[in-house]
Amino acid sequence: MRKFFAAKSPEITKRELEHMELARAVAGECMVLLENDGTLPLAAGGKLALYGMGARHTIKGGTGSGDVNTRSNVTIEQGLAEAGYTITTGGWLDRNERKRTAEKDAYLRWMTEEAERRGCSPFLVSFSDPFAEPAPEMITEEDWRASETDTAVYVISRNSGEGSDRYDRPGDYRLYPEEKEQLAFLGRSYAKVVLVLNIGGVMDLSEIKEIPGIGAVLLMTQLGNIGGQVLADVLSGRVTPSGKLTDTWAKRYEDYPSAAAFSHNDGDVDDEYYTEGIYVGYRYFDTFGVKPLYCFGYGKSYTEFAIRTENVVVKNGQVILSVLVKNTGSEYAGKEVVQVYYSAPEGTLEKPYQELAAFAKTGLLAPGESEKLEIAFAVRDMASYCEKCASWVLEKGDYILRIGSSSADTQAAAVLTLKETVKTEILKNLFADAELPEELHADCTGAVTDDLCDAETMEEPGCDEGAAEAVEENGCGNRAAEEPGCGAGAAGGATQIPHILLCAAEIETRQAQYMEERELYTTDQTRMLTLADVKNGTCTVEELTAQLTVEELAELCVGTLRADGGSIVGNASYTVPGAAGDTSALLQETRGIKNMILADGPAGLRLQPVFKTNKDGELLPGGEILGDSYVSFDKNLEESQTDTYYQYCTAIPIGWALAQSWNLPALERIGAMVGREMEEFGIDLWLAPALNIHRNPLCGRNFEYYSEDPYVSGKAAAAITKGVQSCAGKGTTIKHFAANSQEDNRYFTNSHVSERALREIYLKGFEIAVKESQPFSIMTSYNLINGTHTANSRDLLQAAARDEWGFEGVIMTDWFTSQEQPALTGEAKVKYPISASTGCIYAGNDIQMPGCQKNVDDITEAVKSGREIDGYSVTLADLQYNAANVIRAVCRTSR
Repeated sequence: MRKFFAAKSPEITKRELEHMELARAVAGECMVLLENDGTLPLAAGGKLALYGMGARHTIKGGTGSGDVNTRSNVTIEQGLAEAGYTITTGGWLDRNERKRTAEKDAYLRWMTEEAERRGCSPFLVSFSDPFAEPAPEMITEEDWRASETDTAVYVISRNSGEGSDRYDRPGDYRLYPEEKEQLAFLGRSYAKVVLVLNIGGVMDLSEIKEIPGIGAVLLMTQLGNIGGQVLADVLSGRVTPSGKLTDTWAKRYEDYPSAAAFSHNDGDVDDEYYTEGIYVGYRYFDTFGVKPLYCFGYGKSYTEFAIRTENVVVKNGQVILSVLVKNTGSEYAGKEVVQVYYSAPEGTLEKPYQELAAFAKTGLLAPGESEKLEIAFAVRDMASYCEKCASWVLEKGDYILRIGSSSADTQAAAVLTLKETVKTEILKNLFADAELPEELHADCTGAVTDDLCDAETMEEPGCDEGAAEAVEENGCGNRAAEEPGCGAGAAGGATQIPHILLCAAEIETRQAQYMEERELYTTDQTRMLTLADVKNGTCTVEELTAQLTVEELAELCVGTLRADGGSIVGNASYTVPGAAGDTSALLQETRGIKNMILADGPAGLRLQPVFKTNKDGELLPGGEILGDSYVSFDKNLEESQTDTYYQYCTAIPIGWALAQSWNLPALERIGAMVGREMEEFGIDLWLAPALNIHRNPLCGRNFEYYSEDPYVSGKAAAAITKGVQSCAGKGTTIKHFAANSQEDNRYFTNSHVSERALREIYLKGFEIAVKESQPFSIMTSYNLINGTHTANSRDLLQAAARDEWGFEGVIMTDWFTSQEQPALTGEAKVKYPISASTGCIYAGNDIQMPGCQKNVDDITEAVKSGREIDGYSVTLADLQYNAANVIRAVCRTSR
């Protein structure tokens, strides 16, 4: 009889209440105040005119695997009412509700018909063609008069998710014409107008700036199942907004360097050419002098802060900055984020104008209160990647440090001078491509020369690390001109800042060692070895692995979904309904190698909230799986014949929102909260966090990713991972590894990107997360990189992740990466084949999920016959290596 971890009581639990309060406390720091003329905060209580599609249908998170099945979802209407506000626009909200319901019903009918036409499930249709929130109901003069208030709150909602990208069109990236008309009407009619953005990604706000009468704009994002309460906290002033943008918001979509050719924009979803190279986000806008609407790191508060750098020193390879932050306001407490950027010298490698090096957030400061922050980062972190010499390199010259509250509001704080070029890490190039794009280049840089590639660490006579002298620095401020919403840049005029000489001889040069052929595992032990023997030290994992047959090894490396009619996602676990899948339990009885249970949901665990079994413990069909996928339980079953179980989880803020808090300790607390829910429901690996780069604002999964910046992304993922893994035996799965920037044709798109751009932008966040938190697992992405599926890339998985970064965990595929599933691709003809099961074993992709019999058969046949299958030859040593990684993961997750 199966053991289920879920509770049998339908009552709300103490854990649910405590976790919602924790999520509420953190979510308040995730909102970004974009505009405010004094309209916010609103007086407590009173009447509010509430409009907009998100008022009553507040979006808690994205679609697909990003959804979380919660007990409840507090809407903005409910949250404001709970906070004591009287909503006076019930008539309009009711009319708008009827309009939305009619459009949603029509969509569901179409989805069912389309699924029948395609021969797939309605759920899969919802992936490729999700429901789009319609334009809101018209607001009339009668609605205004009936509202009897001078204050209006208007909520714009946008949803997105996996399986499809967004579009640069009204109702998505741009405003509906109806939304513009309504906001103009509200601006004329009400003394105070607050615009709330309940969205999962950047959208065009340029037209908002042209509408008079909008007093405040608040980026709420999507905050989980307590979003309405959190918004009320911020609008009322109970919480002062302290979030900062983790993306650059352009004036026009065309200002993004990837805009013209992104995804479906050029009609080609097979090949994506990363022509912008390293110039992603603010790196592009700052370097090329393109003024954004809102700059990276920007965010207002209800109070004001002064930031002063008190000291900069270099010690033991670390740059240490002491920064004093003071709340200079007179009424509201608040928190400030201090951001540190560096501008590397213009040497033989071209550089972005500036890059984020570190950040820190203050505690809650009362008016007049100060806090001293100590912010540190390693000197070697300022290195750039040289493709010609296959090394990370610190070029000689001046490294200017800038400190401020956003990328466009900084002061030059120090100049670090390196007199000799230093290779910090010697690697090998891993990602060659015959079709590399012609990259964008800044005019101010020179060509690569042999001088750089021959760089050596040279000792400097008399080098005194950290020695400083005051020098006059004129014009080191940002290139961006002063503009509302973007700050003023560094102060003009000459200022005295420290000049610190870096000692090249004290910067270590490291050289990676790469695994070549894998060694065959053998053992002299003749008794049957078990996982218990590994745990008590009487044998090694390698010895246990050596006793397994080829068939057993192959089974360990493939997930447990074997039937053609099995669930695509969301209900593939035997013991935790709604979980994404299990690893094999084939050797649980004989060897003690239990199955690991994997759960989706980057915004919290996604499980089936209610399920039923018969008295023998057999799962009965029915219940909510994901989104609109609900099947009624058999009404003929009597309660006495069944057991009912409940698995209500907490929906946390989406990844984009969490990153905008810039509060790493808070993210650790959120991670620990998820870890406790994993303990409660029997989950071993959480299929999160996701940390792909916001290369373009139209990517459908940007809601669950953190930022356009790899440093922010890596630090956020590391913090979440540390929190989860503080719970014994619980682990994260960082994903999607790597360059997963497009959802259209996601199984077969080929990302063409240079070695340098990969290493500095698209791999850097993963590298940070691995080195700082050692996640239990990595999940590969669907896409190819330079012609090779990431799931089959030994250079990516073995050479980069394991050999260069020291990753110690297990690697798995994303779902159906190596399985023929025509229903997933619809009727489209694809240019590239699916990834190969044998290629996964060759690459070191240890587990293929959710798994099919053909995966097992192909692996077994390839090893036993020695034949090449699907382009790959694999040995018994290769298969043992993968299986041993799985067994180690089982050791880590076994209680």
